[in-house]
Amino acid sequence: MIPIEQILEHLPHRYPILLVDRLLEVESDYSRGKGIKNVTINEPFFQGHYPGKPIMPGVLIVESIAQCAAAIMLLDPKNKGLLPILGALDNVKFKRMVVPGDQLTLDIEILWMRGAIGKGRGVAHVSGEQAASAELTFKLIPKED
Repeated sequence: MIPIEQILEHLPHRYPILLVDRLLEVESDYSRGKGIKNVTINEPFFQGHYPGKPIMPGVLIVESIAQCAAAIMLLDPKNKGLLPILGALDNVKFKRMVVPGDQLTLDIEILWMRGAIGKGRGVAHVSGEQAASAELTFKLIPKED
């Protein structure tokens, strides 16, 4: 298990856009992992999406998948000092609404890496039911200090 303190050492995101709370599993080769995002009514986006019927925006579910994938990749020592940039989204599907009180379980697989370019797939579940899935193409670039 990787706690939030260690995730923050690697992932550049911070409140209010940090959308992964913990990594539950990470394969030793950093090709797969599982994380969680706890969804609470205190999320700032619920003020406007939607008043009286809070629903987590689909794009933020996909962002949660992307951040979990990034956190897994950035734990790899060879990726130290790099920043993952999203390049494309493919086969994005939404299957279930995500509401306050839900916990997203994020299953991530890095499909391939060629140099600094890679592709991954993520699936977000709530209580074992698929909420969303997406394929992500990304590039790892140096951080500017």
